[in-house]
Amino acid sequence: MNPAALGGGLDRRPQRLAALREALGRADLDGLLVSSLPNVRYLTGFTGSNALLLVTPLELVLFTDFRYAAQVEDEVGGHAVVQIEPTSLWTGLWARLPAATGVERIGFESAHLLHRDFSRLLEQGARWQWRPVVDCVEQLRECKDEGEVACIERAVAIAETALVRTLEQLRPGMTELAVAGLLEHQLRDAGSEGFPFETIVASGPRSALPHARASERVLGLGDFVLIDFGAVYAGYCADITRTVVLGPASERQREIHDIVREANERASGAIRAGMQGMAADALAREYIDARGYGEAFGHSLGHGIGLEVHEGPRLSRSAEAPLAAGMVVTVEPGIYLPGWGGVRIEDDVLITADGARVLTRLDRQLTELS
Repeated sequence: MNPAALGGGLDRRPQRLAALREALGRADLDGLLVSSLPNVRYLTGFTGSNALLLVTPLELVLFTDFRYAAQVEDEVGGHAVVQIEPTSLWTGLWARLPAATGVERIGFESAHLLHRDFSRLLEQGARWQWRPVVDCVEQLRECKDEGEVACIERAVAIAETALVRTLEQLRPGMTELAVAGLLEHQLRDAGSEGFPFETIVASGPRSALPHARASERVLGLGDFVLIDFGAVYAGYCADITRTVVLGPASERQREIHDIVREANERASGAIRAGMQGMAADALAREYIDARGYGEAFGHSLGHGIGLEVHEGPRLSRSAEAPLAAGMVVTVEPGIYLPGWGGVRIEDDVLITADGARVLTRLDRQLTELS
């Protein structure tokens, strides 16, 4: 068994499966077909790229192919019945389902199933009642256990090390693409398994584009450089943003950066379990609005991170669900002024029973690179 596939050394798979079966019972379902690979990993520890997972009251059956025969034995062990399918995973599913006694109403992950595969349910699976479900496993994943938090903390540390090393080499004359490539090299060197999303490097006026793609623009003296990036450790993601200046900052750059920093600190310091996502969003948004830049902060304050870099909960103006201890969220206020530039400062924050703990240790103060 590979502990890294489980989000730490302690095996929580039995508890996760029990919680899922309770949720299925409340939804009046006899089973669930899991097709989301992050959900498969959460429930079984399997990290391969091709799998279906059938959850019933009495069985947990994982279907995969020959490429993963040795890997699945190492990662899953005896936690699930494993079927190696030589042709199609769906062939294995249709052969297995008739033996599942009392299983009639089966949920499927409607957000993670292609129309082609939904057609299979209606045709080859016509004898069963298929019910669409949304976020059934994802809701279980929102609150992290100690092992998962430790993995996220390690991912954060890797990301911070890589950024520090990158900033030491940042110079006018480099392109945004070169900076992104340098950072990604440093991430790998520091131990990141991969990149949870395409690294964002946006300089000068392009820093006003919240999700700009790194370009061939050449960095110049006096430019803002916004860097949004992440690391992955044992499958768990970090997501961090810092905005720096090449050379001395102007008065206006300091002003905008100070507003965003204060908004970040207000939200990170006051977020609590039991608070609605919209109330957390307001902690930063109301301050930015009071400083006259409310219309320049158009995105949500943050989102959950874990096996995926964007998952529940949401910290947005419309998020009514309450936050809970064990959730790890981003806090990422920003101000974006088209034609001039923008600032975003993003930290990863663990919500605890009595407050919150910021996992990111990078300084939030404006860095002026000489």
